[in-house]
Amino acid sequence: MTMLGTFLKPMHPEGYKFVAIFAAIALVLFWLWEPLGWIGVGLTVWCYYFFRDPVRSVPQGAGILVSPADGVISLIERAVPPPELGMGPEALMRVSVFMNVFNCHVNRAPIAGTVGAMSYRPGKFLNASLDKASVDNERNSLRLDLPDGRQIAVVQIAGLVARRIMWWVSEGQGLRTGERFGLIRFGSRVDVYLPEGVAPQVAIGQTMVAGETVLAVLGRDLPQTMSRME
Repeated sequence: MTMLGTFLKPMHPEGYKFVAIFAAIALVLFWLWEPLGWIGVGLTVWCYYFFRDPVRSVPQGAGILVSPADGVISLIERAVPPPELGMGPEALMRVSVFMNVFNCHVNRAPIAGTVGAMSYRPGKFLNASLDKASVDNERNSLRLDLPDGRQIAVVQIAGLVARRIMWWVSEGQGLRTGERFGLIRFGSRVDVYLPEGVAPQVAIGQTMVAGETVLAVLGRDLPQTMSRME
């Protein structure tokens, strides 16, 4: 790790056009009035950091679930998974990770599995930290089918200023633990629905790192020290 690498992170390709737009606006602001130009520079830097896509060290070990998003745990409660995923009417333990506009917004698979179902649903743009955002807001739902037959739901939810949910996976595709599968632009939330009997290993208010922070463990397997870089 170098000093330069501490501050300069890889950027997701989705951010290139936005950084270019912010930079162009900054130039115009410099032409109008220099102090405004420096504000534009600050916003351009923020835009670059919003779309950063850093390498993550993914924990290895059977049954480990990692956080699908950077942010903080905003809710831990039982709730019924989105009906479009076909997971039944029973409530499961739901863990919600809220992302503000300063978090990295690249989303990662919490555990290795096959995409058994996916469904996009338009909706409102309420504050993503609210409980009702899971039902009312625009969302993209993904069901991961595990080799042992269990299922896990991951739901991308648009927030107050989010205006586009993106994903680049399809039904039938296999995902590795910590593999990138989507992104939400400008403030949002990701919900994870755990299989029955699996307890979350996190607490409300805890800071999460996508692809690294252990969210839960299936069975009695404990996190191991081995990791890979993603």
